[in-house]
Amino acid sequence: MKYQESQKDISLKIKKARKLFILSCEIVVLSFLSILPVTAATEEPILSVVYGQENANQWRGISDRLQTIGVKYCVISLNDVKSGADWGDRRVLFLPNVETLTPTQAIALEDWMSKGGRLIASGPVGSLSSPGVRQLLRSLLGGYWGFSLSDTEQIQAAKTKIPEWTNQTGLFGKVRGGVVIPNDMGAESPAVWNSKDNPAAVVTTERSTFLGWRWGTDTASAAELDNAWLKTTINHYLTALAPSNRTKKIPGGSQSCSTTVAAAPSVQGSRGAEGQGGASSLSSPPKTATAPIPRSLPMVKPPSSQEAIDQLEQAVRLDVAPNSNEPIDNNQAIALQQELENLIGRVESAHLAVLADAANVGETISEGEGKQFSRHLNTPQSVKEQPTQLASTKLGALAISKDQALAQARLIAKNLPQLIAQKNYALARQQWLVAKTTLWQQFPVDRKLAQPEIRAVWLDRGTIVRAGSKAGLAQIFDRLAQAGINTVFFETVNAGYPIYPSQVAKEQNPLIRGWNPLEEAVKLAHERDMELHAWVWTFAAGNQRHNEILNLNPNYPGPVLAAHPDWANYDNLGNMIPVGQSKPFFDPANPEVRQYLLKLYEEIVTKYKVDGLQLDYIRYPFQDPSAGRTYGYGKAARAQFQQLTGVDPVNISPSQADLWQKWTKFRTEQVDSFVAQVSQQLRQKQPNLILSVAVFPLPEQERIQKIQQNWETWARRGDVDLIVPMTYALDTSRFQRLAQPWIASKQLGATLLVPGIRLLSLPTIGAFDQLQLVRDLPVSGYALFAAENFSNDLQKIFSSTQGRIQSTTSEPIPHRQPFQTAAIRYTALQREWKFVFQNDQRQRSSQKLSDFNNQAEVLRSALNQLAASPSANKLVVARASLTRFQSQFRVLMSQEIKSNSYQVKVWENRLVTIERLLRYGERRVQLRPL
Repeated sequence: MKYQESQKDISLKIKKARKLFILSCEIVVLSFLSILPVTAATEEPILSVVYGQENANQWRGISDRLQTIGVKYCVISLNDVKSGADWGDRRVLFLPNVETLTPTQAIALEDWMSKGGRLIASGPVGSLSSPGVRQLLRSLLGGYWGFSLSDTEQIQAAKTKIPEWTNQTGLFGKVRGGVVIPNDMGAESPAVWNSKDNPAAVVTTERSTFLGWRWGTDTASAAELDNAWLKTTINHYLTALAPSNRTKKIPGGSQSCSTTVAAAPSVQGSRGAEGQGGASSLSSPPKTATAPIPRSLPMVKPPSSQEAIDQLEQAVRLDVAPNSNEPIDNNQAIALQQELENLIGRVESAHLAVLADAANVGETISEGEGKQFSRHLNTPQSVKEQPTQLASTKLGALAISKDQALAQARLIAKNLPQLIAQKNYALARQQWLVAKTTLWQQFPVDRKLAQPEIRAVWLDRGTIVRAGSKAGLAQIFDRLAQAGINTVFFETVNAGYPIYPSQVAKEQNPLIRGWNPLEEAVKLAHERDMELHAWVWTFAAGNQRHNEILNLNPNYPGPVLAAHPDWANYDNLGNMIPVGQSKPFFDPANPEVRQYLLKLYEEIVTKYKVDGLQLDYIRYPFQDPSAGRTYGYGKAARAQFQQLTGVDPVNISPSQADLWQKWTKFRTEQVDSFVAQVSQQLRQKQPNLILSVAVFPLPEQERIQKIQQNWETWARRGDVDLIVPMTYALDTSRFQRLAQPWIASKQLGATLLVPGIRLLSLPTIGAFDQLQLVRDLPVSGYALFAAENFSNDLQKIFSSTQGRIQSTTSEPIPHRQPFQTAAIRYTALQREWKFVFQNDQRQRSSQKLSDFNNQAEVLRSALNQLAASPSANKLVVARASLTRFQSQFRVLMSQEIKSNSYQVKVWENRLVTIERLLRYGERRVQLRPL
């Protein structure tokens, strides 16, 4: 008989359990976010200053001014701006002149500010980031950088609502800066430009101050004015902070606050602003510290602006902030519970694929293992009740089995509503995150589980440049082939430069010397049974970041527009490069532009044996008509529209509904007609060419208004074979929400959908989780962005789970052999049913089971016959068999639906995939009439 514990003993044990739980959460979260500690100086500074690639050239001016102020500060690398970073008592962060931030960094700023941190930013902060990041920064800073002023202007105090703390001398002088556009709520403009309409020069909120000029640069502002604003702002925030977070105010001058400064990191062999190749490097900023530095900071990697995502208008947000006690509403509670249940389903689905395949090839599976798996499939409610806190502690602190992890995760999912109802929000979040991390550890990543599918990767220009030779490129293809990749989108035209010596485009990419990467890549891919698709920028003609790598003028429009300025497109203000963006665009309405691009693509598909062509930037730049920012006013477009309507489009606005609709339709049709022209002309030259497009997963009408990209039309008309939406997200649930509308769409005709997964900042097992979701949805594969971020850990997992097994026959690729793919995938589906039925202890009607097996066999036979010898008649038979089977499937699976609806839905999705492969095959494969 157990002894009676005292109340004090119980209390101590509960406290100890909670500490263990919190520690386990912190370990898991730190591991998940790959957090690195930030180096502090020997004395605790009151300010952190962010140093990165973009402000390195201005660093001497920045550090000199900081020294003059006399504020204790430390320098942190831009890479150290990440969620969970501990910046000690430094409650103020200064972000000077950093134009490119990643979603992860923006989220980190939001997380830090929500915990009491204060942010000071200067210059066009974040203006070259993705629109999603820019939107998040707008809310954090209370406004955004609108545009640069052409001349030096006088800063003056605002006439109304000037905060008391900015009513000081020394804050108002002449500056070369830009207009800051404040948000409608929560933002004030204590200083304005003495120019027309007095636009904002400084915007402040309770948590942030946004200075509308490049702080620390002599060409923009005087040191005295810079120092006055920074010192005043820091003093304001230090005074406004809660007493526990306050530090001594900065006195006038620097006499009483000794400066202790951490040196900024050195940057050597930097890869350039795109993260995609280049030979540029930065020298270290001057070391201003006299105090010893504990250790140097990590090398700064420049922010990587990925070509297929740098305009994606999706703010990537983490749903779960550990230790946050912010309220969770009912909809969020349901979503958290559903996400955890779906993850449980994905883990079980992956294990089922492995076990069914092992049983099929005769590998030994214990009776207990099979029955245990089936029991978990069929009795998910049988979870032993136990205190939730202790359950979570076990999850975080111990290495547990798959069965324990699944049981505990189910318990947490079941208890989440109760915790939230009790307003125990922090514990609910902690348990959710620990359960998620532990479930990730249960994926079977050491066994093959993938069926035939499109496994594509974008092989970016930077990686090609760094390869440097055929031998270097061969190593990349060896890695990809070993990992089971079967389709490579090879970046062939970037920023107006072909990566090969062209007879159409006279200037090969200057970073390529003495070899032809495209020619070599085609050979390397085909030698490894992989397809090579040439990935080309369509209407984007140049790139400011690429200009930096080549030491060119930032506004250089690229080699084609430099030679043919009449081919350029413009925004409504006359800018070739839209405000806040980095690329000039061609005018799609210009016949000479279209002819040039068609000739270039024809050269690629005829001179080189590429298997496909992928059109990227097949759109206009991002616009915001409601804010008066539009694009498309090239010389040819204006003339053609005026001829059609009698109106020059520069003279109309969205308020003129009929005309504006015609103008939007006109621009959209330029893109539509060019895709049709490319498809028709190139297929005449190469009938087997696979044409794909990299597109944005925004709602159709929003997409048409903002970028004039109507890819549903291209799919329905059969112009393209693959739609590759850039469904990039840092968590699987958001990835699913981005992809789901298009996966369920009935508007794509016979075109296959291939969701894109962005690897940057995505944990390895997080990438695998998104892949498992793809395999559970009705799609035929995935595309990874990009080879630059294809890590060794990812390669190891891919090699085990989808790598090639030595055999005499190669695995079919869905877009090339759709009927063979359908037959093989269906056979794998049958194996899973068989495995579950054999290990299920429940009684089934023998007649019902016989009917199910008979119908399943009829369908298997029809698909196999179609795959072996495709004909129109066999396709009709296979379709009819599939339709009959699908109509009865839910009835035949009635028992499984009650116990494991997720797995039944997965099986239904895979039947839909087969249906779509048959539809695609009808269009692509030459069928005999009989």
